[in-house]
Amino acid sequence: MNRIIEKFQKKAPEEKLMSLFITAGYPDINSSVELILGFEKNGADIIELGMPFSDPLADGPTIQYSSDVAIENGINIDTIFDIVKETRKTSQIPIILMGYMNPVLHYGVAKFCKNARNAGVDGLILPDIPVDEGGIIEREAEANSLPIIYLVAPNTTDVRMKLADSKSEGFVYCVSVTGVTGARDGDEVSDSVTRFIDRVRQNVINNPVMVGFGIKSYEDAQRIASNADGFIVGSALIDSIRNSYPEKDWKDQVFSFVHSLKFGN
Repeated sequence: MNRIIEKFQKKAPEEKLMSLFITAGYPDINSSVELILGFEKNGADIIELGMPFSDPLADGPTIQYSSDVAIENGINIDTIFDIVKETRKTSQIPIILMGYMNPVLHYGVAKFCKNARNAGVDGLILPDIPVDEGGIIEREAEANSLPIIYLVAPNTTDVRMKLADSKSEGFVYCVSVTGVTGARDGDEVSDSVTRFIDRVRQNVINNPVMVGFGIKSYEDAQRIASNADGFIVGSALIDSIRNSYPEKDWKDQVFSFVHSLKFGN
């Protein structure tokens, strides 16, 4: 069984799963595996491993910065697969590759999907692929048992939400606000997210629902994901790394932040 699906099947009814986004190769390539394993030990249920791209569409300044650093560090698709392979030696945490279609096209869609599967990747999130244009990769992804997880946002119509639900496997990614990634004031997100998730729940009936964009604390996560199956944190995690690296105990500081996101202490 796919690790993502299994994770949701095993979660307690009231539990909120936590998915963490980390840019592969940030803050340095050698730390990526240790960070993933440390995140898992401190409460992460799913890892979204970012594939850096020089011309992102949906990333705010924080993740753009981490991508620039990772590219300077020499990260590439094959290095990312190596990170997944190394992680798989000791962990079965679900790993989703998240990034843009241009590097995948440059690498070769069939080759990418085959190598991702062989490395131990569990799914793909490609924010710049509209749900009705996924044919560019869906066949090769399905052939390699790589679910594609589609995104919905507050401006997504009911019809397109239902289409995203029908074509996703694992979960549907709910972008809580319209705009690019980035940690936001909790009130900015919570004022409208309840109505949005209620509408998602009416249209997404085949998959769990994960909500992201703007979460930076345990309180944010519990409030914003109150009617979802879990939450996603990216920019706030990158900020935590940026604020502590390269202090001697930077990893401990980051792992403490991760633990607080999931457990509130």
